[in-house]
Amino acid sequence: MNSLHISIYVLGLLVFLALVFDFMNGFHDSANAIATVVSTGVLKPQAAVAMAAFFNFVAIFVVSMKVAATIGKDTIHPDVVDHYVIFGALVGAIVWNVITWYYGIPSSSSHALVGGLVGAAVAKAGTGALVAAGLLKIILFIVLAPIMGFVFGSIIMLIVSWVFVKSTPRKVDVWFRRLQLASAASYSLGHGGNDAQKTMGIIWMLLIAAGYTSPTDQYPPLWVIISCYAAISFGTLFGGWRIVKTMGQKITKLKPVGGFCAETGGAITLLLASHWGVPVSTTHTITGAIVGVGSAQKASAVRWGVAGNIVWAWIFTIPAAAFMSAIAWWIGTKIL
Repeated sequence: MNSLHISIYVLGLLVFLALVFDFMNGFHDSANAIATVVSTGVLKPQAAVAMAAFFNFVAIFVVSMKVAATIGKDTIHPDVVDHYVIFGALVGAIVWNVITWYYGIPSSSSHALVGGLVGAAVAKAGTGALVAAGLLKIILFIVLAPIMGFVFGSIIMLIVSWVFVKSTPRKVDVWFRRLQLASAASYSLGHGGNDAQKTMGIIWMLLIAAGYTSPTDQYPPLWVIISCYAAISFGTLFGGWRIVKTMGQKITKLKPVGGFCAETGGAITLLLASHWGVPVSTTHTITGAIVGVGSAQKASAVRWGVAGNIVWAWIFTIPAAAFMSAIAWWIGTKIL
């Protein structure tokens, strides 16, 4: 496909839709970054989202572009990509995000986008349109990301408990109210670095298909990078308040020390995944870390029913978004 097949107006519409998704990703997932620091009372909600938004954008200077390359080149075959597929993928992902936000379900914006790509590509060209190796890596980390978050969160909680075993609860609380600011900032850095690049990958994919950039380019255009980081940061600034309570208090009761351990475990997982070029779910990661922190104290500290409901939302996200994007792809072929 070349640029003659996409008018500048349609291209502009799709870039706008991608940035809307990116904004909603920040809006939807801001709860992941701020739920613990708000629920422990360390920061007021407005201050927490401002800090998270700032570090979302700072990630532009810290995290490599490997995740954008995975989304842009390793999920569906480039010769399948056209404006209908991108339209279907974005609309399907956006609709699923709105539904889960409305009901306060902490599902994954990342996997909604992957499901959207899969659904639209399969609707157009069948399962042969999929890049198996790239998708298998993403699917593998649906399981690995929360496990890594769980392991890191629980290990850090156990280490902290051992180090501060002779300290008074008041002293521990004072220390970790300060340290939680650093851990929340680190998690927001990992969130911005991994999630903004997913939208970059979509726009990059579209520009390659339209002939505006080369598939051999190492990075997407600078305006794509800046606009995607700005959009997710702006979305985070508005905050998905419906999900904060679920993440911060319904899974397990958190104190500042627990919030620090969960955020640090989640941040390590996200930064490692970004280094490996794997687009992971920040929702899965922080949920695993929160459960790990709770279970490190005692298994009964975790409300396993709530955690189980969240897992069901994870399982349904990719197929649900894929189904919606297939319908959106068909609509797109009629109206674009």
